[in-house]
Amino acid sequence: MSISLNGVKMHVTTTAAEGVVNADTIFTFSQDGPVVTARYAGGKVLAGSLVGVMSAGRLEFQYAQMDLDHRLDGGRSTCEVSRGADGRLRLLEHFEWASREGSGTNVFEELPGSG
Repeated sequence: MSISLNGVKMHVTTTAAEGVVNADTIFTFSQDGPVVTARYAGGKVLAGSLVGVMSAGRLEFQYAQMDLDHRLDGGRSTCEVSRGADGRLRLLEHFEWASREGSGTNVFEELPGSG
């Protein structure tokens, strides 16, 4: 079963202690073949973007974001992509900052009616 993130909006339901995104951060994804991009903002994030590639239910990407204090940070992530029992998409993200110390795991869930 092929999964596409094109047009999907998500938020983070579980945030790592080292993470900046939260439930108020909304991600809007686009996908063209294996290439996945997203813009995001909300909560502690003023603006962010990611670019990556999807292969066999796995999404790998790099991200850059600016927080409300205008601090610019970035890193890389690997996600397992799946569908929940309700059919909504879910990402289990393992991230590592490149611009500061820290790594962790976040859980993203598709917003109802977005896909």
